[in-house]
Amino acid sequence: MPDLVRGEDGLARCRWAVGVPIYEAYHDKEWGRPVHGDEPLFERITLEAFQSGLSWLIILRKRDSFREAFADFDIERVARFGARDRKRLLEDAGIVRNRAKIDAAITNARALAELRDAEGEGAFDRLIWSHQPKKRARPRRLEDISAKTPDSIALTKALKAVGLVFVGPTTAYAAMQAVGLVDDHVRGCHVPARTITP
Repeated sequence: MPDLVRGEDGLARCRWAVGVPIYEAYHDKEWGRPVHGDEPLFERITLEAFQSGLSWLIILRKRDSFREAFADFDIERVARFGARDRKRLLEDAGIVRNRAKIDAAITNARALAELRDAEGEGAFDRLIWSHQPKKRARPRRLEDISAKTPDSIALTKALKAVGLVFVGPTTAYAAMQAVGLVDDHVRGCHVPARTITP
């Protein structure tokens, strides 16, 4: 199966993104584009953790519900979630109702609130972007993309060092792709390659 597929609009896209409008929009406008800001990065790392073991399409379809359930991923607000919030989240059919992942999101918000208190606004952004690998060419084929890399292993260690959980090297690499630390669009994809800067 080819790694690039032309959509109905005639544009060549990475194979995984073709055929489902919500996937195409995510691929074209978000995936691999640089994301900055503590809250936007907290959202991406949280959604990647919730995706673990599931299809990303499930997460995209539930994204608005996740935003509502997790207070637009406001770190300070999620850090204050207690037993009543956990119960509410576990009963919310609009999100993925997984106790371990819900607890991880709250734990991570608390860790990031502490990090912000210690190092100031933007501390999480600086931590994430300090792990940007050296610029490299886009992959020729999808099979050239690894599920984890030495860079994602290093990022996992850094995230765990500040108290984050549920952020293994595979989740960390998926987040690196999602927020633009790496550009894994296959060569020939219509999405323009961008110079990624921290």
